[in-house]
Amino acid sequence: MSVSPAVLRPADYESRLQRYLAERAEEGRAVRVGEKEVSERAEIVARYAELFTRDQLAALREAEDEAGADERERLYRLRKTCEAGLISAELAEREDALENAVLAARVEFKGEQLPLRTAQAQLAVLSGYEDREELGRLANEVSATFNDERLDVLRAGEKLEADVSEIDDPVARNEEEKGISLRELERALAEASDAVTGVYADLKDRWLERLLGPEREEVPSSSHVAYLRRLSPLEAIYTKEQAVPTCMDTLSRLGFDLEHEPNIRLDLDDRPQKSPRACVIPADPPKVVHLITRAQGGLHDYQAFLHEAGHALHYAGCDPELPYTFRNISRDHALTEIYSYIVEAISRQPGWHARYFGLSDEEAEQNAEATIFMEALLFRRYAAKLQFELEFWGRFAEDGGTDAGYAERLTAATGVEYRREGYLADMDAGFYSADYLRAWIRAAQLRTYLEREVGEEWWASKETGDHLRKLFHEGTRPSSEEIAGRIGFEPLDTGPLRAELGA
Repeated sequence: MSVSPAVLRPADYESRLQRYLAERAEEGRAVRVGEKEVSERAEIVARYAELFTRDQLAALREAEDEAGADERERLYRLRKTCEAGLISAELAEREDALENAVLAARVEFKGEQLPLRTAQAQLAVLSGYEDREELGRLANEVSATFNDERLDVLRAGEKLEADVSEIDDPVARNEEEKGISLRELERALAEASDAVTGVYADLKDRWLERLLGPEREEVPSSSHVAYLRRLSPLEAIYTKEQAVPTCMDTLSRLGFDLEHEPNIRLDLDDRPQKSPRACVIPADPPKVVHLITRAQGGLHDYQAFLHEAGHALHYAGCDPELPYTFRNISRDHALTEIYSYIVEAISRQPGWHARYFGLSDEEAEQNAEATIFMEALLFRRYAAKLQFELEFWGRFAEDGGTDAGYAERLTAATGVEYRREGYLADMDAGFYSADYLRAWIRAAQLRTYLEREVGEEWWASKETGDHLRKLFHEGTRPSSEEIAGRIGFEPLDTGPLRAELGA
């Protein structure tokens, strides 16, 4: 293969890309945790401009075409990263401007000027139903003022993606990258969601009454979802102070010493501009992996910590001898979400509630049921979200992106009212909803596998940790569907998931 001096050979490209992604990850981390109030991603993109050129993309495509089967997958991922970088280079200034505007936005509530992110975080802890309703409405209205900018950036990004990928249809483009049929996935998930409708209705009626009280609306608004996820009326049991030690001990029973894991950097502090959404940022796995949470009290602190610990352990546990691409670059997020979901699933075990919170068996069963209600709500929400997004992108070439069907689908699925204007703030790039849903299926399959291989106490056994380490060691190389085959399931077998949700 002939390579122009103007472009990098694949090995050099991968090395330079590693430095770029590490810098960009650290910048995103600083903004997310409130250390910086202004995003400077555009400057980082500019420093690494040589990575994202049409000539470089052509060279990677040529190398991919000429490679053998084993090498082709690595080069495919490098090419797709180059495509994404080309788009990011074009959009970086506009995305920074939008991010900075959102960071600067304020919500006026009861005489205070709250940063938008602080207002969103407050929804989880406000005890008054009417206060949550009002603050949620105000925060949603402020967020919606950015919808024109969000839509402009989204349209520009879609035009660029079609150009650089040479695939015009956004659904087909994402199916090619994920290696699946999104519509077949949607049909399987719709059947699973329908199968749990009766059980979900019973859980919803019981737990909305208990968690929101008799003053609630028949169909409460989504302003209360963060409060529900936190199981706030039970916060005296699931205290903020015990979250970290409880989760650390939970992980230690699997054989993971997270507190002394040198590759994982914990940020557990509460800062005003810190995003309320917990996350992991794999800046340079396995050596530098950031785990970020913002505890506010309530069970969701524990669940968010365990969820992100699954991600962190995956990235920090990958084989350091793997090529960088197979340590940090994947076709999608469906693989790593398996591991976050399976670790979080420990919080749905009645025995876990009894062990750590001094509950009777009956109380533990009851509180575990509350977590299943929330899991079912979130699953049905995401299944409806995928349906909406398929419709959104299916008609995008004709209408340029509208909210048609968003509120109707999510409200019908969850029994919680979603506002139409929230459709853009709720949309993650690249059909991330599909990745979450694939992980829901796979984690339920993995739990069934662990129950068979380890036993009912899989969630407190070092043998489970041994099984997970073997999976983590492979980094990002396998697909979610390949993991299904290894543990004895068809990729779209939703039987374990339906059973987990009570059907």
